[in-house]
Amino acid sequence: MNPRDVEPRLLRGFVAVAEELHFTRAAARLYVAQQALSRDVRRLEQTLAATLFVRTTRAVELTPDGHRLLPLARRVLRAHEELAGAFAAVAAAGAAPRPLLVDLNTDGPGTARTVLERARELAPDCELMARFESGLTHAAAEVAAGRLDVAFGYADGLDPVLRAPLAQRPVRYEPLAVLLPEGHPLAAGESVPLDALAGETVYAGAGNPRTLEWTGLARELFAGRGILMAPPAPVAMGMDEFRRVMVKTGNPVLATVGFLQMPGCVKLPLTDPVPLSPLSMVWRKGFGHPGLDALRTAAAGLAAERGWLVPPAGSWLPAPLTHGPGGG
Repeated sequence: MNPRDVEPRLLRGFVAVAEELHFTRAAARLYVAQQALSRDVRRLEQTLAATLFVRTTRAVELTPDGHRLLPLARRVLRAHEELAGAFAAVAAAGAAPRPLLVDLNTDGPGTARTVLERARELAPDCELMARFESGLTHAAAEVAAGRLDVAFGYADGLDPVLRAPLAQRPVRYEPLAVLLPEGHPLAAGESVPLDALAGETVYAGAGNPRTLEWTGLARELFAGRGILMAPPAPVAMGMDEFRRVMVKTGNPVLATVGFLQMPGCVKLPLTDPVPLSPLSMVWRKGFGHPGLDALRTAAAGLAAERGWLVPPAGSWLPAPLTHGPGGG
């Protein structure tokens, strides 16, 4: 291969490794497998007939050739991004925006659905398509990879590496609830005090790789209250399967007050204190779309109208947000 034909992907991988000096961290930053990144670096070295890194079991260092290539590679990548942006601007000037893919986490009513419907009113010429990925950990990775555009969930509970390429906007402090099978001793009241769950085994997605942020919030809420985390269970696909498994195990399920009502189950708000889940909207940093603008405007307007970002006195919030929501 002629060095003039080097793919931008190979240079992008080289720059990531050069800046991290660690193949695993560079691969995580690029959202690729480490083996694939190593192959790309070897291919670049073969193309340039140069050794770019010295690798040992403990360290990765740039060679003199690697040091010389690094500023050139950065310039090439910047030029490539500018050219891609120029082409995108030309295309956007003469075409309607593509549909915006929005993950609502669940198929049903709720805060995210309310924001979406308001945004559709604000931008009637935009196509805002709903998706249901169930779990922000999974949906955020899809957003970062460009397979989704917007997602909703507990963004501050995401792994920092996953959160790094995302922008976020706080939307609401969502009150939490508990789903109980009909006939459960706690199902007869109008609410469930947190202390009443002491000794109960509550399901909060443990073992589900899509919902790590939700399980983390639950673990923090349960700590010191004698509430047990239900063990991992097969992930139920669809509400019918979810309800069947829930009724079969008899375990309460941690949810938000906006979660779907299900036959055979009772949903009651949690109190004393009222626990809150900080809901945010996330998208890729630098991404622009009129539908995204409409969603951000809708979220801000609804939060102001309905007091979504004013936590009730004496409520509970996870530790990172004790002093207010994070921005982005």
